[in-house]
Amino acid sequence: MMPRVWMNWLLSDEALAPLSELAEVITDGDPDKFSGSTVVVPTFEPVDGAFMDRVGPQLNLLAKPGIGLDNIDIPAASERGILVCHTPDAVTESTAEHTVGLLLAVAKRIVAGDMQLRGADVPRSGLLGTEVRGKTLGVVGYGRIGRRVAEICSLAFQMPVLVYDPYIDPNQSTPDGITFTDDMDTIFAQGDFVTIHTPLTAETHHLVVERHFRLMKRGSYLINASRGPVIDEGALIKVLQEGHLAGAGLDVFDPEPPEAENPLLSMPNVVVTPHIAASTETCHSAIFNSLVAQIGQVLRGERPTSLANPEAWPGRVEE
Repeated sequence: MMPRVWMNWLLSDEALAPLSELAEVITDGDPDKFSGSTVVVPTFEPVDGAFMDRVGPQLNLLAKPGIGLDNIDIPAASERGILVCHTPDAVTESTAEHTVGLLLAVAKRIVAGDMQLRGADVPRSGLLGTEVRGKTLGVVGYGRIGRRVAEICSLAFQMPVLVYDPYIDPNQSTPDGITFTDDMDTIFAQGDFVTIHTPLTAETHHLVVERHFRLMKRGSYLINASRGPVIDEGALIKVLQEGHLAGAGLDVFDPEPPEAENPLLSMPNVVVTPHIAASTETCHSAIFNSLVAQIGQVLRGERPTSLANPEAWPGRVEE
């Protein structure tokens, strides 16, 4: 009997072609076809040990589209010998560009201006924006996306960039205009714009709290396209309402989607998007090409390219 790949993603026959001779592929997300799968491609639902056990002992791989793994209990997967892979390289450019788009949109009052022309009661005084050239950008998290955002802003806008990431070598060479600091407080105290690029883990939950917002210069901006719970959203709302920050650009929230009465949705100095930083045709194509390739690797007994829990290898692949 062929192994089963279960997913709740409607991919084209062309995209799935590399798997056609290796597995039965279920793309309708029918939970009645869930049990007994060898590979599960989850969306955003919590994937804990109980979830894995419901799938059954045939489960070899959890293949997550995108970069975020915060909804998957990786220790539980490793304990069961279940591999977890994702597609971190695929989302870099799209997410970085979206981050820069949020930065410019909030600084230039683009959304507020659009709202005014469409009849919203936005005073002309609320359309006075900020020129970004020469302003300091603080980057929290210098992974793939953080590095690309730093590069774009440094080269295109001549913004001095200050980076904090405790997991990188601060002595490594960096492009001109980019400087490391080992003190996260310095990022918030010196940045005219601060952008967050960390994964959501137990260590990064509410990594950014009210104290950090109070360190920021009056009239500065916060950008977050990582995960909503990395920041204390209530504290952000408070400092925005007080006028301490000039604005914020947000692609993520806590909870997500945000509740209809969330004050962030009614603030003209806040630009919000519904977690779409990676939503481009190029990005989606790269995500699913990578995902299909890695599923094929595991079905052939090979190590997947972007294995998130190497401690589980080879896991059930050899059973």
